[in-house]
Amino acid sequence: MDPEEFKFIKPGEVRVRIAPAPTGRLHIGTARTALFNYLFAKKYEGVFILRIEDTDPERSKPEYEKDILEGLKWLGIEWSEGPDIGGTYGPYRQSERKEIYSNYLKKLLEENKAYYCFCSQEELEAQRQYQLSIGEAPRYSGKCANLSREIVQKYLAEKRSSVIRFRVPTKKVEFEDLIRGHLEFDAGFLGDIVIAKDFSTPLYNFTCVIDDYEMKISHVIRGEDHISNTPKQILIQEALSFPSPKYAHLPLILGSDRAKLSKRHGAVSVSEYKRQGYLPETLINFMAFLGWNPGTEREIYSMASLIKEFALERIQKGGAIFNIKRLDFLNGFYIRGKSIERLTELCLPYLIGSGLIEKI
Repeated sequence: MDPEEFKFIKPGEVRVRIAPAPTGRLHIGTARTALFNYLFAKKYEGVFILRIEDTDPERSKPEYEKDILEGLKWLGIEWSEGPDIGGTYGPYRQSERKEIYSNYLKKLLEENKAYYCFCSQEELEAQRQYQLSIGEAPRYSGKCANLSREIVQKYLAEKRSSVIRFRVPTKKVEFEDLIRGHLEFDAGFLGDIVIAKDFSTPLYNFTCVIDDYEMKISHVIRGEDHISNTPKQILIQEALSFPSPKYAHLPLILGSDRAKLSKRHGAVSVSEYKRQGYLPETLINFMAFLGWNPGTEREIYSMASLIKEFALERIQKGGAIFNIKRLDFLNGFYIRGKSIERLTELCLPYLIGSGLIEKI
């Protein structure tokens, strides 16, 4: 990646976001992504936004949203716009933006860039199994792509089960990733993708595009597990005549066995590390080095120092190994730096909680 890319960013131009789904507690990977977005925004005097992607009503829970907000605040990662403080481009919960999504869905349908699909789950599964059996990547056959308007209206009137699919053009999608360089995909292998179950239930790749455009997001900094979503989102952007933000895909956080970090490697939520007695400055310093390297031997960084030194061009492409021994070392360093008074204050909740002393 060319470092010159960042020399022309003007103060105030950067608008980035973290957009967690409240389907679980704040994951260390999500917190790392939030930190990198926050550092990038602060470095260029930009705006960091918190957006809650709660379009899955069955899995989204208020207690998880509360955990996410509290976890980020405990870490010292503060947002300028979000569900709790509002902002110019709200609302900042996707469940409150359904009318916005509905208008764009209607536009795509009216322009024949999307269509209703009435295929049953049984049909789709049979098609998928057949494609796998002949060595093809599963993708939609296009069976409903050219139904007449009359047939569509008839099926809708009959209340047949349906979804809304986006017409994926057969073309190559190319973009410059700020971490990984030039990436290219053949959209012909995607098939027409589902962008909404109905007008009340839009899906991730569609809502993400709409929100990033409406909220004027300039840079999308997220995990590499989203790379496969990027060509889909670029195609939807093109269909709606939206400009594309610049993309940067962070390396995944891996356990010591180089598998994707999960509960089998130990605690994965920020609240669990807090419960175990790790300090917020410990986690900030630790997470900053999960994929980023300052290019020096220095290991201890305050948030202010990270903002000054952080650079996307120094993020690695390979996976970042979660080293619990380093986390413990950093926590010990920060604990030893506390005054007796402050350390006592920090320890009291744990001593009371364990029953070693009584609350007065």
